[in-house]
Amino acid sequence: MVDVTKWPVFSLMGTQELSMIRKASVFGTSANEAIYVTKDDEVYVFGLNCSNCLGTGDSQSSIVPKKLDFLSGRKVVSLSYGSGPHVLLATEDGELFAWGHNGYSQLGNGTTNQGVAPVLVSANLLNKKVTEVACGSHHSMALTDSGEVYAWGYNNCGQVGSGSTANQPTPRRVSSCLQSKVAVGIVCGQTSSLAVVDNGEVYGWGYNGNGQLGLGNNGNQLTPCRLVALQGLCVQQIVSGYAHSLALTDEGLLYTWGANTYGQLGTGNKSNQLSPVQIMTERERIVEVAACHSTHTSAAKTQSGQVYMWGQCRGQSIVLPHLTHFTCTDDVFACFATPSVMWRLLSMAELDARGCFLPAEHDDFLTVAQSLKKEFDNPETADLKFCIDGKYIYVHKAVLKIRCEHFRSMFQSHWNEDMKEVIEIDQFSYPVYRSFLEFLYTDDVELPPEDAIGLLDLATSYCENRLKRLCQHIIKRGITAENAFSLLSAAVRYDAEDLEDFCFKFCVNHLTEVTQTAAFWQIDGDLLKDFIRRASRCGAFKN
Repeated sequence: MVDVTKWPVFSLMGTQELSMIRKASVFGTSANEAIYVTKDDEVYVFGLNCSNCLGTGDSQSSIVPKKLDFLSGRKVVSLSYGSGPHVLLATEDGELFAWGHNGYSQLGNGTTNQGVAPVLVSANLLNKKVTEVACGSHHSMALTDSGEVYAWGYNNCGQVGSGSTANQPTPRRVSSCLQSKVAVGIVCGQTSSLAVVDNGEVYGWGYNGNGQLGLGNNGNQLTPCRLVALQGLCVQQIVSGYAHSLALTDEGLLYTWGANTYGQLGTGNKSNQLSPVQIMTERERIVEVAACHSTHTSAAKTQSGQVYMWGQCRGQSIVLPHLTHFTCTDDVFACFATPSVMWRLLSMAELDARGCFLPAEHDDFLTVAQSLKKEFDNPETADLKFCIDGKYIYVHKAVLKIRCEHFRSMFQSHWNEDMKEVIEIDQFSYPVYRSFLEFLYTDDVELPPEDAIGLLDLATSYCENRLKRLCQHIIKRGITAENAFSLLSAAVRYDAEDLEDFCFKFCVNHLTEVTQTAAFWQIDGDLLKDFIRRASRCGAFKN
């Protein structure tokens, strides 16, 4: 279940109600409004209801959750909120709903009437599938599955990207230099907009008084402009704070720019930056960055799981990234942001890796999951052991049979292994097999990318699809120019199409460095030919 108990607004909810939450968002000027989705895809809201932002059909605040029947059964994939506040919500079917403050047509329904209940936003979006939404203070953006960006609402600084400063009452495609690009991510500052496209380029438009567009000047932009200072880098994730921005590259490098009144750029001072500057250069690889338009707080997570925060933190100005004891960036915003909103739609998928549970009523109480984790490799309770490279791993037959189809088949009366107390494994290494067995007890994997290749091989052999996806995730986060071609080869070998596509794009984006590595020239001839053929189709060898 999602751990939302660090946000005070959820403190009155009972254990049973909390256990049903699958996704949640806390928003509002005082972090006093919330929306959440249950395991049954029911949508609930509660809080102050400023500007009808709860969508309940009236202006009444509510300290207890109210169900939005209109959204029942619709699977929520993206949600964002403005300062009014107004709310945008996208469903798995690609539908877009909006409600709340509408003084600048930020709901996209062609009017400025308050949205007291969710309405379907369809103008100019018919036959379009919306996959992601983003809200600024009073403007809105949507990204479609074909990579088109649409914007509407308040446009006093050009944040809609239409080429003028007239407000935009309905969704309008952001074209100009984005016309032929495929966008893969969108974010909003208070009155600015950013988009990252599939080749890792970043474009910005709107208000630029603090340099939050990263263009080297502080002039507003009425249409998208490319951040030339990031040329040669492939940006994977972008986030925006109130008036500052962060970009994370596919090599785990972090760049920041814009307003720095509270040290939110992490540069060690409070001077604004008109162009991107790299920070945390001596830290390990960064895998996630966090910010949201209603705060001046920044956070980042490293490959080993360390979480750093900086900027405005409970009234203090932290000018350099500060190492915390948190296990996810979401906790930074729950405990230190002002207001303590959520920087993204918090979902169960994002918390799996951190093993987040609600606090137990008694310190000596362990949940089922915690108990299982504790008993892994415990010789006192185990009834079976595996021997790999001369080392033993202690496990429980019942757990393996419950968790894995391979073992369910193995431990049948007609298999020799069913009668053994020790099973020898020689086709996989000790670190790989131990990680696999530990995964069956914990749902988590901690391995370097090179070992994750071996685990991917095992997951493929044992038909463990969830483990296969986890391995691909680890490999993506650990890819470098040195290991990229080896990882691409492994992805092809284990039929991991998504990973293969990711590694291929990385190799193309870093072609010069990759082709100078030993791994590139040691690769199988057919794979090398196929790579060259595919890369040429992408224009990788154009002058």
